[in-house]
Amino acid sequence: MSETLLSVSDVSINKGLRQLLRGVDLAVKSGEIWQLRGGNGVGKTSLLRAMAGLARVEVFGSIDRCDDVLYAGHATALKSALSARDNLLSHPSGMGMPTSVEVDEALARVQLRGYEEAKAGRLSAGQKRRVALARLFLPNGRLWLLDEPFTALDSHGIKVLEERFIEHAQAGGAVVFTSHQPANLGDKLNVIDVEQFSGE
Repeated sequence: MSETLLSVSDVSINKGLRQLLRGVDLAVKSGEIWQLRGGNGVGKTSLLRAMAGLARVEVFGSIDRCDDVLYAGHATALKSALSARDNLLSHPSGMGMPTSVEVDEALARVQLRGYEEAKAGRLSAGQKRRVALARLFLPNGRLWLLDEPFTALDSHGIKVLEERFIEHAQAGGAVVFTSHQPANLGDKLNVIDVEQFSGE
């Protein structure tokens, strides 16, 4: 039986004197994948951060989430002086600190086998993005909130990530992500157009 992992009820978001969004309602259940879609500046990232409890803006209404949440912002948040492996080892997951074996397996899943010892500062933008997304292949939260996860990925990297979303949902998790591009997730994907909640 599905379980509600995120509930957003009559949420409005203000940024300074501007009302970005109003009247947002959304219920995300285990096994579901949701895309927040809309143009630049419409408020997708602000809404996602509000869902994660990390809003930098005024939020009104009710947001209830499960305790087991993974949030990944648009920035990779990697330390340039650390290797790909050490960046992941220093990043605790929802299940505690990962092991070296788990980290190396995660890097292999995102086509970075052989780059375990490479310094993050020497990696390309696409490789840095894949290191950051390797966190999704470690034991982690049930509810994933991801901001533009497909940025800087090639077509193969996008396919790997889409398959991982489906795996996570089938295991009883849920994914909410923002993206400017359509995702190839078939009937697994639910789309909400954030612009319909525009406060302007």
